[in-house]
Amino acid sequence: MANSEYLVEVKDLKEYFPIKTGLFKSVPLKAVDGVSFNIKPGETLGLVGESGCGKTTVGRTLLHLYKPTSGEFRFNGELVTDSNITRLRKEMQMVFQDPYSSLDPRMKVEDIIGEPLDVHKLYSSKGERRDKILELMELVGLNAEHATRYAHEFSGGQRQRIGIARALAVNPKFIVCDEPVSALDVSIQAQVINMFEELQEKLGVAYLFIAHDLLVVHHISQRIAVMYLGRIVEIADADELNNSPIHPYTLSLLSAVPIPDPNKAKQSKRIILEGDVPSPLNMPSGCPFRTRCPYATEQCEKECPSLTDRGNGHMVACHNK
Repeated sequence: MANSEYLVEVKDLKEYFPIKTGLFKSVPLKAVDGVSFNIKPGETLGLVGESGCGKTTVGRTLLHLYKPTSGEFRFNGELVTDSNITRLRKEMQMVFQDPYSSLDPRMKVEDIIGEPLDVHKLYSSKGERRDKILELMELVGLNAEHATRYAHEFSGGQRQRIGIARALAVNPKFIVCDEPVSALDVSIQAQVINMFEELQEKLGVAYLFIAHDLLVVHHISQRIAVMYLGRIVEIADADELNNSPIHPYTLSLLSAVPIPDPNKAKQSKRIILEGDVPSPLNMPSGCPFRTRCPYATEQCEKECPSLTDRGNGHMVACHNK
């Protein structure tokens, strides 16, 4: 196994879905189109962007819930393939967006959390299995008496805690968090986010935290990647991205974040992008953002910009900024 400072290494990942346009014809829907990033052990990388930009597809493709079209994904130095993904799933887990649909309504909580233990044979007796389940429930703030209940008997926040306990059952090193708080009330969001941070501190787990709320992502992430139409357009340290954004798309996203200080809010200017997001079935030539960018030039139309380092690991894909 190769030595690396990174737990997760993604290089030029692509995920194209064939869409039928006729009896024998199809065109590729480019959901993810050449994404590259790295995550260190115990680090959180936030992945943000508009709905439909490919964030969730990135997470699902990494875990081979979707088979990658092309590209390379290394976990702990080992190339992830169809032949070893079953073994590596013990190290990589996912917390899904919707706690209502991601839990089996016919299973009791103890069986939902215990299922990964059964699959990977991580106990030697029923007593040990029960003890591990109760330990996981306590870890995420659930009581022992909840073990014999069904998922429909819980609130949204409690259901998401069940999903998190299920993901932690196999003691993973990396968790893909697919908008894990977007379906929850704001007051519950804060509790779940704080729990994610406490678990990271206690267990040393790394997160790919997918969300569209920049305030949430900035709070929990060490670094943030901004995604637009299947590509990453900017990656930087969370504070640097928040204070010194470069890409026009990032500037627009940050301008939409509510500011609690009314005086500062009056001074801030909302950047509204013109036009709609192009269809991934019919991508524009050159830079995918050029059709909505106020700084677009002929070069943007002809050539797609690559991520370049602007200093301190602040990577931006833009010809003019």
